[in-house]
Amino acid sequence: MSSFKGSRAQKQRLSVFAKGPLEIPSPTEADWPKDDEKDFAFWDVDEELDLLPQPYRMINKLVNHLFDRSWEVIEEREGLLEIEKTRILPTVYPPAAEIQLNKMPGGMAVSQDYLFIGGVKGFSIYNLHNFKRMYVWEKFKVDVVSIWAMDLGNEVLIVPVDELGIVRLFYLYKDCLFPLKAINETDDISKQSTCVKMVLSPSGDYAAFLLQGAGDVWLEVYKLPKETWLKEVEHPQFGLIQKKKTKQLQLSVPDSALPESVETSLRPSLSPYAIQDLNISLKTDIKLSPPVYVMKIKPPKPIAGTTFKSPLEIFSKVEDYCGLGSGQNHFIKDAQWEQHMEIFYSSYKKYLEREWEEEPLSTATFHFFANSISPTPVDVKSSSGAACILGVHWTGSHNFFLYSMNKTLKDKTDCENVWPCAAPIAVSQISSNSSYLVLACEDGVLILWDLAQGFLFGVIALPEGCFCQSIHFLRFFLVHEGRNMYPEGRVKSEMMCVVLCTNASLHLVTASGTRGPTSKVLVERSTKHLEEAICVVAPAPALPGMVLLFSKNHSVSLMDVAKAEIVCAFAAPVPHPEETLWKPLFVVSPHHPCFLLHGARPEGDATPTDDAKDTPDSVFCFNFEDYPLLKDISKNCTISQKDLECSQAFPQVLPLEKRCEQFLQKRKEERVFACDASYHPQAALQPPTCSAFPTVC
Repeated sequence: MSSFKGSRAQKQRLSVFAKGPLEIPSPTEADWPKDDEKDFAFWDVDEELDLLPQPYRMINKLVNHLFDRSWEVIEEREGLLEIEKTRILPTVYPPAAEIQLNKMPGGMAVSQDYLFIGGVKGFSIYNLHNFKRMYVWEKFKVDVVSIWAMDLGNEVLIVPVDELGIVRLFYLYKDCLFPLKAINETDDISKQSTCVKMVLSPSGDYAAFLLQGAGDVWLEVYKLPKETWLKEVEHPQFGLIQKKKTKQLQLSVPDSALPESVETSLRPSLSPYAIQDLNISLKTDIKLSPPVYVMKIKPPKPIAGTTFKSPLEIFSKVEDYCGLGSGQNHFIKDAQWEQHMEIFYSSYKKYLEREWEEEPLSTATFHFFANSISPTPVDVKSSSGAACILGVHWTGSHNFFLYSMNKTLKDKTDCENVWPCAAPIAVSQISSNSSYLVLACEDGVLILWDLAQGFLFGVIALPEGCFCQSIHFLRFFLVHEGRNMYPEGRVKSEMMCVVLCTNASLHLVTASGTRGPTSKVLVERSTKHLEEAICVVAPAPALPGMVLLFSKNHSVSLMDVAKAEIVCAFAAPVPHPEETLWKPLFVVSPHHPCFLLHGARPEGDATPTDDAKDTPDSVFCFNFEDYPLLKDISKNCTISQKDLECSQAFPQVLPLEKRCEQFLQKRKEERVFACDASYHPQAALQPPTCSAFPTVC
């Protein structure tokens, strides 16, 4: 593809020095002239090449670029192979048990000793100890796509949602299953709404459903009369008497006026052996009381011009300062809004003339608080542990709205308080015991609240380029003698959570008392190996300081957040071939040391059971106590209060009286040592003895 230069070769056959006449150099090298290399012109005929004409010159560049790029890829792969050779791979554990299904499950939920799996036109109930199917409900018109379950003492509330978006409630009492109510089912299909999301309060007193239909979206809240349900199933005649007395339970009745209920904590719970012998049956002869409608919450209206004539008139319209801070009560006229919009459209006209996709309906994220916290006093009266506040934020909104649950149908559905943020709220999460709340804004800032004590932990910003995708709370743990341990008893004002960002980086955020929150990077953003990026995170409550990491390459691993190290991995089931983006379907048991993961059996595996005749779908169970590395951690994960007091290494978890006592004792010992040093100056230069500091020894 190149040729020698013939014309120049005729003139320059030999290498020529192009500087002055030739001279005989002196025999001593030091006397030689120090000429710069640029003063000489060397010509070598054999090294001269012709410039290629187009298009061959372009082809030559492309081929050379291809060779260079290929060499870079080869070097990168060789480097990765060298790293893999020196890399210590974690121990991989296989699943301990398997449940074979006949179709891909439509959601899973765990409650107490039961496993609920959505399926074809209904759901199935499995025993979580031996994984045997106990009951199948298949009376829906379409399949179930998601399912929730909630402990109500020794009873269980089951909430499946089918493909039409209809949400239904079921009540499981011992070996009896009672259908309660379909929340949004209507006879007219044109008016049918669909359930997008639902949340149950931690105590099981309330349920909220996010519904949409006819181009609108709203939130419906119901009170669950769980004490009444229990009396109706234990004493069927009680239900008949109650229905004669009243048609609807009024929420305005104080808790003391309600009929005395049976204490769930005093009722004997079923043992695992008793559950294994249960045969669940459907009961339709007893009609339980339906949930009581509380309120309907709609998205906040767009801010428009006001008709108020003075600021005093604005404040006179605000009753009890409810809703103050939402932005709806302002003194901006319609003309001012129109002028502002004209300036905006004229400034960004070239961008606004494009064809924009229709904006999706606004969705809500909502949580129930078991504690009453609000910036201004709210008259809230509820039983101990019952949810009384509902927190809601809508898509693209800066505000976090607080609604009181102590309302009647005649009361207005207005928020009691508003927590405005500097940026739109992207993600929010509340801890399982409703003690802590985290609001993550779109600018990467986290706002941490201590709801139990009623104060703000602080505000912390994630590293540059990191934006929150999900938040997961961890139960507070201590590192005692190299092991993660749960302190015995409840710890106040000690918060831990892991934050998964949109760039697949993982962070540990902690906050303690009045000290500001801190952040620690657990997993850096993966730039070269995108297939190893984390897509889902889930805490493992049975293992202190451990979280499950689900990666895009269908791998599942267990990480110790205290050391930021992978402890072990789990043999994830073979995914379906049509899955391009893995969205793992799993559930972690809050009561047992295990988690369940949906997958597919490898080809050539054992013959499916009667429950799996068509497809190789399965649910795999990973029991932590079956694995040597995790067995001891799961069984010995608590440190007693007595050991904490003896070690004195963790004063923040001790009661206030103990901390004051230790502080005063330490001050007393320091004074004694200072007095001894003043009488014996030489003794002050000696190191302290065990008698001076008995607590250190």
